[in-house]
Order: sequence, then structure tokens, then C-alpha cells
Amino acid sequence: MSLIATQNLSVHHGGFPALENVSFSIAPREIVTIVGPNGSGKSTLLRTLLGVFEPSSGTITRKPGLKIGYVPQKLEQDSGLPLTVRGFLSLPKRVSDEAAAAALKETGATGLEQRQTSQLSGGQLQRVLLARAILNAPDILILDEPTQGLDQPGAADFYGLIERVRDQYNCAVLLVSHDLHVVMGASDRVICLNGHICCEGTPTVVRDAPEYQALFGQGAKGTLAHYQHEHDHSHDDCDHAHHHHD
Repeated sequence: MSLIATQNLSVHHGGFPALENVSFSIAPREIVTIVGPNGSGKSTLLRTLLGVFEPSSGTITRKPGLKIGYVPQKLEQDSGLPLTVRGFLSLPKRVSDEAAAAALKETGATGLEQRQTSQLSGGQLQRVLLARAILNAPDILILDEPTQGLDQPGAADFYGLIERVRDQYNCAVLLVSHDLHVVMGASDRVICLNGHICCEGTPTVVRDAPEYQALFGQGAKGTLAHYQHEHDHSHDDCDHAHHHHD
């Protein structure tokens, strides 16, 4: 049974169709990435799955008792309000020092407990946000452009971390990204969105789809092939990497 599924989901904002007839599902342990240009409805889809927006039509089905861990793009915080990492991990529900330390260790953020959240680097903040999301032992992690502002090595490290968290917690992962260079190689399935689902499939299938190339151009094909070549060393992808490196 899928963890969460949509059937013919449409969402309109003030009469404007942000999403039309989107049908997809996420299976346990699956890493699914949604890519698409600005204004393609990626954030609208996440917020609708999280219950922030109501569908205009269509349905969303969730596994009974589904636990979602959400990693926002950034922390909306009054900069004048002091908040330590340890305090943040106990919002809204208090957690023990042991649980907080274990979650920070899992995400590579050990020792940050007494730091002010406002003083963290982009990479540190993302690891702290991820630590808070896994405290709930979620069935699915939902991440909204988690590597925005990180450089390419930082983004690649973060996606490696997400894969480790998936294996450790047996959770599925749904993430929205514009990091075409790195993200797709870490995914089991990629959904290309532009108000509707243009194409979906394994990273290799999507990379070669004309709909994907129409949205992102030929340049995206080479960077993706190169990352997969680094990522899994399969001969097939090595061949692609050499062909498209021009």
C-alpha cells in the first residue's frame, strides 16, 4: 500500500490553476524528487499534501496514522528572538536531551545544541531542520528545496545524508528541488512538474525525455549524466557521461 497518493488532484489559487490533474503515489522507502521550473506548482503540491491548501478537485489518500516529517526551506524566525538549537528541537513537543543528541548525531550536527539558530550556516541549519523532522520517526520525510543556497559539494553531501536517513529509519522521502545537477542521481523516481506531470520515471528515463529537455534544455542532460557517473559507477551511465560531456 502506498503511504500517500493523489488522484486527479487540482489546486486553484484565486481562480488560477496552480495544479491540474496530478496523480501519483509514494511507496514505503522510496525517494521521489519533484523537479520543475519556477511557478510550476512544486511548493503548492507539497503544501497541499501537508494539508495547508485544500484541493479544488481530486483526492489525497494517506495511509492511516501516517507520520510526516517536514523540512522547510528555511526557518521563519524573528531574529531578535533568541532560540538555541536545543530549544528548537523541543518545539512544539519537548524531547529528551538523549533523543535530541541522537537526532543531531544522525544528521551530522553533533555539538550544536547551545548555538543560536540565527547563527548557523546554511548547511548546519539544514542538518538541524532534518534532525527535528526525524525526531518523530516519520513514515515519510517531505523536504522543500533543502539545498537552496548550498554549493554543489554541500548539496551532494546533504543528499547522501538523506539516503542514510532513509536507510536508518526506513522512511520514504519526497523532495522538491531545482538542483538538477545532483538531486536526480539520489532518487528512485523523478517527477517533472509544470502545472501537471510532464514526465516521470527513473532518473535516466526522465533525463532522456523530450518533455524534460524542453523545460531544462540540453545542458541539464550532461550535468545529470555526470553526477550519475560519479554516483553509481554503472557502465551504462559512464557511457552516457562521456557522450554528453561536450
